[in-house]
Amino acid sequence: MKRHLPLVMIALAAGVLVAADPPARPKDGPAPSIAVSEPFTHANLTIFLLRGKDTVPVGHQLLTLQEAMEQKKVVVHETSQVNELSIENVSADVEVFVQSGDIVRGGKQDRLMAFDMIVPPKSGKIPIASFCCESGRWRQRGGESDKQFAESKAQAANRDVKLALNASRSQPAVWDEVKKAQDKLSGKVGKSVNAKESPSSYQLTLEDKDLLAKVDAYVKALTKAIDGKDDAIGFAIVINGKVQGADVYGSAALFRKLWPKLLNAAAVDALAEFEKDKKFPALAAANVEKFMAAARDGQRKDVALTSVATGRQGRAMNSPDTQAQAANPAPNSSGRGQALNPPADTPALPALAQRLRIVQTDTGKAVMVECQDSKNGHAVVHQSYIAK
Repeated sequence: MKRHLPLVMIALAAGVLVAADPPARPKDGPAPSIAVSEPFTHANLTIFLLRGKDTVPVGHQLLTLQEAMEQKKVVVHETSQVNELSIENVSADVEVFVQSGDIVRGGKQDRLMAFDMIVPPKSGKIPIASFCCESGRWRQRGGESDKQFAESKAQAANRDVKLALNASRSQPAVWDEVKKAQDKLSGKVGKSVNAKESPSSYQLTLEDKDLLAKVDAYVKALTKAIDGKDDAIGFAIVINGKVQGADVYGSAALFRKLWPKLLNAAAVDALAEFEKDKKFPALAAANVEKFMAAARDGQRKDVALTSVATGRQGRAMNSPDTQAQAANPAPNSSGRGQALNPPADTPALPALAQRLRIVQTDTGKAVMVECQDSKNGHAVVHQSYIAK
């Protein structure tokens, strides 16, 4: 049975996404021009606001995924394929921005969204690439639906989790980095932050009340940094005296909506790396500017992905147990879920897919991933910078 795939999809072969041959590269649209603010610091976390003009046209409002799910304007459906969900915008007139690293909770496993995308009104069900961030469950959890997902106030927080998601794009790497993040956070909180209901769940770890109490100290100290900064379109993160990353958006309105989730994620990462009584050098705005400029100067590559046959989640398609798992969808000995049944065909992406353009650079020291909207002249909607 044919499936129509109207937006970006992934291929997971040997745990790595496979890129299709990219089309002729269109001309880049306007990118944000930024000025870096003074630093705001709490403990080992320093943030710099990035200030500039909107590149997304005035009046082009986007709901965040969390907002849209809370307002019942978007439904995210379980597909029983680990690296593919479907998303449906049921509103009549609202577009929804999904950010790479957004978490949806429930289904058969909690997932991380793999790419930025814009979901149009009355979209119907659109395939959306995902990564599992809960390796030990493939069934309903408690009273949650295993058919649909609930919104999350959390996002991929730890730098190495974000790198696995945006650089290596490997399911095994995501699992491994989630486990490492959980172990680090447990050490800083002074107890296990792995939930009894599902010890491997990144989402449930980020909900741990003792972890949140420590994270809240960072959030309370820094949340008002954007007050009165109506032109703030992003921020940069410095942890332990090193620039760890930055996010820049095409509009101040979108950044302000995402600010609580972004700051919370930065605080989680800072907590994981906290070293008591250790002092770190203070960085200036020039350090942030240098980091971002160097990341942008890497070779630009369009990321154009289509759906192809997939093996069992996170394993090479020719691994010894793949054939057995394909015949038996029960969890394997590692507890990492069921076999994936590859689609019968891989149709070409229709015109709707051409709206979204993902451009990436990788300098070896940092990754920059840029989402452009061709509907608005390839204006940059979001840039994500991650130090390696």
